[in-house]
Parts: sequence; structure tokens; C-alpha cells
Amino acid sequence: MDVTNRTRLTEFMFSGLTDNKNLAPFLFVVFFFLYVMTIMANIGLLTIVQTTSSLQIPMYYLLSYLSVVDVFYCSVITPKLIADLISERKTISFEGCALQFFFYCSLVATESVLLSIMSYDRYVAIRHPLHYMSIMTKKKCLHLVCVALSSGVFQSSVQTICTFTLTFCGSNFIHHFYCDIFPVLQLTCSDNSVCNMITVYIVCIFALGPCLTILLSYLLIVFSVSRIKSANGRRKAFSTCSSHLMCVCIFHGCIFFTYFRSPSRDFTLRDKVASVLYTTLTPMLNPLIYSMRNQDVKRTIIALVQKEISNCLRISRADP
Repeated sequence: MDVTNRTRLTEFMFSGLTDNKNLAPFLFVVFFFLYVMTIMANIGLLTIVQTTSSLQIPMYYLLSYLSVVDVFYCSVITPKLIADLISERKTISFEGCALQFFFYCSLVATESVLLSIMSYDRYVAIRHPLHYMSIMTKKKCLHLVCVALSSGVFQSSVQTICTFTLTFCGSNFIHHFYCDIFPVLQLTCSDNSVCNMITVYIVCIFALGPCLTILLSYLLIVFSVSRIKSANGRRKAFSTCSSHLMCVCIFHGCIFFTYFRSPSRDFTLRDKVASVLYTTLTPMLNPLIYSMRNQDVKRTIIALVQKEISNCLRISRADP
């Protein structure tokens, strides 16, 4: 191959979310709104959990950690996506692409493991309600979250080093709106079979592994709930799991659709929509689902809103 063609790439160019210039301004407004809502919803939920004494239990400790992960998770992809919607050249530097890929992979894996930890938490709460607080201590929750984060960082480091130490030559056009593993690997002129194999193993471990853990936890939960004689008790036990199950189905459903399929050269609109769901919408939906379907959180939010309204009314009446 000609030496010129082997010149190291300094930047990549994205195909972007859409080529329709008339649609781009509308999408810019939509995704900007979604990003602001995601940050506000997660920080709001985090603040409520940290400042409300009745929510100082392991389930909400883990939920607050999930909100922290989601804040960083959506901030890795969405701001660049928003900027590219109104940019003529949708480019990213080689180093910027590596960093985006590293943080994205770290946070996706961390969230996947964290969701499985939350299913274990629900199992302990239902199977051992009297010993729940002594088993799932705040210190243990922190240790489990550290395990999730460290495993995410480790696997992401392996994938990033493996991918971005390859030789890239020729085209720098990524058929996607962010630096994902398979679109990037398609641009290398090195043998990427080892990286592909490592990626498949890692995706299986961090997608199928947590899913199997969640499935086992819920099988044990169903078995435990079936032994509860009270219909109201069974309903209450299942209601504490419904929010978590919805978040798991959305998150893992999109990941399975994207990564467990035959690879193609170009990402279709359907692929990009699936990527939007788990990179942009899922971090926003998690706090909303927990807020709307969790009675404790809902009651706390209603109480805070009523308190603020009463304070505003009292101030307005006090004004001459």
C-alpha cells in the first residue's frame, strides 16, 4: 500500500443522525430539550434521595448511584450529537474519538452491572425482609457499585487499547453519530480479528451475564412471592420490582438489537434509532419511571411540590 494512504488519521467524520438539513434544526431542539430534561431529572432524583430521611435505604442508595451514572452516560454522546445537528462538518479528533469510546463503554458496562445489582437488592428485600438492612448496608452498596465501575473501566480499557492501537488508513468516515466499536473497526487496515473476538466476548459477558443474574433474581423473587399468602402483600412485593424491570427491558432490549445481529457496512436508520434509545432516552427514562411508578418517590415529590406551593402562597399573602 502507498505510504500516503498509511498516514495516521488525525480525525474522524460522522455520518450523523440525519442528512436532512430541514429536519436537523427540529432534532436539535428535541435533543437539547431531552438532554436538559435528563440532567434535571437525574439530579432531581439524586437530590430527593439524598435529602429525604425516609428514602435512606439500600434500594434508593443504588438508585442514586444509577442517576449519577446516567448523568455522565448521557453527557458522553448527546452534547456532541446536538452540536453535529447544526454543524456543517461532523468531525471528531482521533483522541476525542478514543476518549468518547472509552467513557461510553465504561458507563454502559457499569450501568448493566448496576442494574443486575439492583435486582439482587430486590431479591434480598423480598426474600429476607427482616434482615434486609443488615445485609444490604450502605457500605456494601458502595462496594458493589465500585465493583460495577471498576469492571466497566477495565473492560473499556481493554477494548479502547485494542481498537485504537490498530492502523487506520484510507477512509475516516464513521457510519454513525458517535464512536462505536464496529463502525470504527470497519475503518482499520490492520487485522482486527482479535479485537472483534475480544468485543464479542466482552459484549456477551456484560450483556448476557447481567441478564442471567437479573433473570435468576426474579425467578427467586417469583418463588418467594408465591409463598406470601396475602394478595396485597404479593401485589406490594411485585410493585417494588416493576420500575426496575421496565428499565432493564428498555436498556438491554436496545443493546441486544444493536450488537447481537449480523454486522453490516452501513448503519441503517433503524440501527440509529435503537442507538438513540439507549444513549439518549434511557438515561432520561430511568428517573422518570422510578418517579412515576415508585410510591415512596412519588409521595415525596408530591409532598415537596405541596410544600413549595404553600410557601409561595404564604409569601404572596405576606406581601403588602
